[in-house]
Amino acid sequence: MKIKSRHHLKGSDARKVIAKIEPLLEDASGLRRSSLEMAISDDGVDLIFVDGRPLMMVVEDQPFFTVLGAIELHPTKKLVVVDSGAVRFVVNGADIMRPGIVSADPEIAVGDLVVIVEERYKKPLAIGRALAAGTDMKGEGKAVKSLHHVGDVIWNGLGE
Repeated sequence: MKIKSRHHLKGSDARKVIAKIEPLLEDASGLRRSSLEMAISDDGVDLIFVDGRPLMMVVEDQPFFTVLGAIELHPTKKLVVVDSGAVRFVVNGADIMRPGIVSADPEIAVGDLVVIVEERYKKPLAIGRALAAGTDMKGEGKAVKSLHHVGDVIWNGLGE
């Protein structure tokens, strides 16, 4: 992943980003005191750096966590919990299938961005887009389209 340009967000723009992320967090006070920068990349995934760390990405003009951001910011909403058998598939970029889901936030609507976490330690593994409502995520078929996972170009490009 190559960054084409990087600039600090104006106060008003930073407040808009934080306002969209804040409802998903238990405590966003640290985020409000942070410096936010927008990084435009050459592969179409724009990142938002929080105090120099790439904790958010922009998906269809909507800010959401990167996996690193979910690890550091500890979201409490929009979570999809998968069982240990699904972990190896999720970290390799597979979409999330309903049989592997243990639980999901009932507030999730079709099309929402979600954080996929593993069952035992609640460690974030991937970011995806819900293909089903949170209340309908058990059963058969695909429930979440994977957009970003541990080990992908965003994850590996974060060190640059």
